[in-house]
Amino acid sequence: MNCRDAAHALSQISVLLELHHGDTDAVKAMQTASRVVSALGDTELGAALEGALAGAEALAPAALEVLRDLIASNSASLLERLQEEIPEGLLEMLRVPGLGPARIRSLYEHLHIESLLELELAANDGRLAAVPKFGAKTADKVRKALADLRATGAHVLWQHARAEAERLAAMMRAHPDVLRLEIAGSLRRCTELVRDVDIVAAVRGSPSVVAASLAQSCGAQEVVGGGGRTLSLRLDNGVRVDLACVRPEQFTLAWWRATGNATHVQQVITHAAALGYSMALDELRDRTGTIVPIADEPAFYARLGLMYVPPEQREGVGEVDAAARDALPVGVEEADLRGALHCHSQYSDGSTSIEQMARAARARGLCYLGVSDHSQSNTYAGGLSRDRILEQHAEIDAINAKFAAEGTDFRVLKGIEADILPCGRVDYDAAFLDRFDFVIGSVHTRYGMNAEQMTNRVLKALDDPHLTILGHPTGRLLLTREPYAIDLHAVIEKAGRVGVAIELNADPHRLDIDWKACRIAAEKGTMVSIGPDAHSPQGFENLELGAAIARKGWLEPRHVLNTRSADEVLAFARARRAAASSVQDFRIE
Repeated sequence: MNCRDAAHALSQISVLLELHHGDTDAVKAMQTASRVVSALGDTELGAALEGALAGAEALAPAALEVLRDLIASNSASLLERLQEEIPEGLLEMLRVPGLGPARIRSLYEHLHIESLLELELAANDGRLAAVPKFGAKTADKVRKALADLRATGAHVLWQHARAEAERLAAMMRAHPDVLRLEIAGSLRRCTELVRDVDIVAAVRGSPSVVAASLAQSCGAQEVVGGGGRTLSLRLDNGVRVDLACVRPEQFTLAWWRATGNATHVQQVITHAAALGYSMALDELRDRTGTIVPIADEPAFYARLGLMYVPPEQREGVGEVDAAARDALPVGVEEADLRGALHCHSQYSDGSTSIEQMARAARARGLCYLGVSDHSQSNTYAGGLSRDRILEQHAEIDAINAKFAAEGTDFRVLKGIEADILPCGRVDYDAAFLDRFDFVIGSVHTRYGMNAEQMTNRVLKALDDPHLTILGHPTGRLLLTREPYAIDLHAVIEKAGRVGVAIELNADPHRLDIDWKACRIAAEKGTMVSIGPDAHSPQGFENLELGAAIARKGWLEPRHVLNTRSADEVLAFARARRAAASSVQDFRIE
């Protein structure tokens, strides 16, 4: 077992302990252990306990016992016991935004609520509002959250869907009759939330026979739809899989069609028809009815006189027309990113030292790291006092000197993720903000402001000449917290005009701004910064998804701040400060 999986088990235990009896010390011990172990990523747990974790003070005895249990049996008896003792419905209630373990335990103790249905009934008949520390406003929020939950259905985060899809794909590729197998659907298009996993396979022999065999071998609990070569399956873990098996010569168009979306597919079919082609049964035929061989997707689009449309951009929102006019933007790739500007260290709520983060960033091919720990007002995330910042800056100077002495071509930049206070002021005074190479400003409090209040709050922050990047501009947490009310168009427009970049926070739980807002930024000429929001070296993996979302939003490298060199980023920040009192428009042409 690796450390990532062990950390997940510890995190599950912390939630279940809080649901079970609310022992604060035990819960915190498991949470701390989970953070420490998670930082070691794919390292084997046994090796970690003998090495990096040996004698670690952050690991409480109970957490160590769990880890040893995981090594010995690949399972944790404490986790299994808690799962047996806690009603399954309470775990389902954790999906409701705003209902943490402590509140769910309170509802169970006062009203014996142990299902989403019982929760909804209590919210509607007034019993929920009568529970201590709830009230009418909380009951209203629960009702809305339940409605939102129904609307999202069984959606999961992109990263979780990809992990499950890759596991399934690896299993299915081992089948002797599978010649090629690829992931399709919304997962391939990099939608933020995924309902099911789409898989297309080129097979030898009968596609329907192989489809049935794959369904059996992958552990399908039941076939819920389809038939023949296409099956909709439900696995034992509840994941839904749409599987299509085709002959090898049909694979390219079957994969393209299964990738979608439906609007894009129909627009391309209509375009093909105007040229005299027809499409049926995953085959392209010319005017004479002759099948046109298609080697791959780029060849397919080229045959129709279209630029190649990357999977992420296939949403039926103008990309086919742009491809026909040779006007589709060539989107940013992860390889275009030269630095990471939203990263946390052990100084606030990160799990790793600055030097470790820097070396991990360099190993990923980056040229600079922007350290941006939390500011003094953000006490819950270990916000930094002025003295701690001075200490951190001295450490960064020492690290940069060390890299220079080694001949290492890498730099660490001095940044901060400063809270945008309710009044619109950016945390710290102007003289102290001058010490930073760049400043990310983010809203972390008072999410309940109305749209006018929140918009004015953020617009005022944009007037601060020290602000370089506006962090996670809508505050959303996918499947957990709705965006706060804000006029995002006005914010993006002003940011471009005054020279502040808008963040595409690439944490899979955020993806904030979303791809649609990226298109608005590109249209308005506003710079975007793709920030990993990394709290450990593993957080740099977020850049892959961040670049994909940027491509989906038609962003080119020129639109993205961290495709530039460290010197250019510093110049961007300095230009903003120098021009604060002059009339200058910073929008990208």
